[in-house]
Amino acid sequence: MPLVTTTEMFKKAYEGGYAIGAFNVNNMEIVQGIVDAAKEEQSPLILQVSAGARKYAKHIYLVKLVEAALEDSNLPIALHLDHGDSFEICKDCVDGGFTSVMIDASHHDFDENVRITKQVVEYAHAHGVVVEAELGRLAGVEDDVNVSDADARFTDPEQAAEFVHLTGVDSLAIAIGTSHGAYKFKGDPYLDFDRLKKVGELLPNFPIVLHGASSVLPEFVAKCNEFGGNIPGAQGVPEAMLRQAAQMSVCKINIDTDLRLAMTASVREYLAQNPSEFDPRKYLGPARDAIKGMVAHKIKNVLGSSNTL
Repeated sequence: MPLVTTTEMFKKAYEGGYAIGAFNVNNMEIVQGIVDAAKEEQSPLILQVSAGARKYAKHIYLVKLVEAALEDSNLPIALHLDHGDSFEICKDCVDGGFTSVMIDASHHDFDENVRITKQVVEYAHAHGVVVEAELGRLAGVEDDVNVSDADARFTDPEQAAEFVHLTGVDSLAIAIGTSHGAYKFKGDPYLDFDRLKKVGELLPNFPIVLHGASSVLPEFVAKCNEFGGNIPGAQGVPEAMLRQAAQMSVCKINIDTDLRLAMTASVREYLAQNPSEFDPRKYLGPARDAIKGMVAHKIKNVLGSSNTL
């Protein structure tokens, strides 16, 4: 089975009241853990690559890992560029075999965001690739994305509808209270569901994307801290809130921090309990298993995409 675009999977997700998980990948064990979970749960899948991942692992290695995952699993998988900040990086990924790209020009004003996004849409569509864009900015830090609370702003629903009309984009990431990284809320968690509802009314049947949507699962934070980590006070988006969003107009939920925490907690635990061990397979194997278990949980209980093939 070849790589697919997100068009059909989003259509089914919107109609079915669930979301597709978009999981960030950086190496073989992460890819394997995610794909094994999706195969077990019979779920479609988006594997996404950030600019930081391309710098770390190189474009060609990541593409070949995903191609191996396709052959091994026979799942419908889309390969997506996460947070491409220029036309050039989006073009490079379109030309390099990706089936979906995100142009994130949200740091520009509205008119410039429209101009850059439209340029990417025209090129990508001409090559059979779909495009995600962003309107509104999410606070937080993750890879090359670093937005202060002062610069973060929620998405205006009327502006979102206008943006989609002007650009022809295929999906839109909006800001309703999520944020990047492991420290998403200083107080009680809050997502603006009224704003999401309004966006859905103005853009019926149009797929909305949530970035910064890891739950920062407490068991992984606790395990990291127990075995030498120092990440106190980390807090993510409650899973019940994500499930509610998936039953509305949200068709794609991005998950990265939870992958990092699951992997790091497992590695820390293994090395602390086996100080004489130095074979990477001995600690990366359990890390892969931890990712698989976490992703299967997300697919089944948060995204709701189990058994939707």
